[in-house]
Amino acid sequence: MIAPSQIRAARAMLGWSAKTLATSAGLSLRTIQNIETVDDELSVRRSSILAVKATLESAGIEFIGAPDDAPGIRIHLPKPDESE
Repeated sequence: MIAPSQIRAARAMLGWSAKTLATSAGLSLRTIQNIETVDDELSVRRSSILAVKATLESAGIEFIGAPDDAPGIRIHLPKPDESE
């Protein structure tokens, strides 16, 4: 799965607020706050974590490592159109 620190880092790289992520993922702000602060995945619905992960990935975030082994992110921003 993904670590809370990866979600916070992904939001920071995208310049998104927690509210922006909540709206984009179809979740409440409180759910995002819980996901970002709780290290115990059992206290948050798996479907909510998967929605956050999918939303961030669709915005260009790649999650690397594992929550307990070098968790991190990469960002893949769209490249400018070279034909212009």
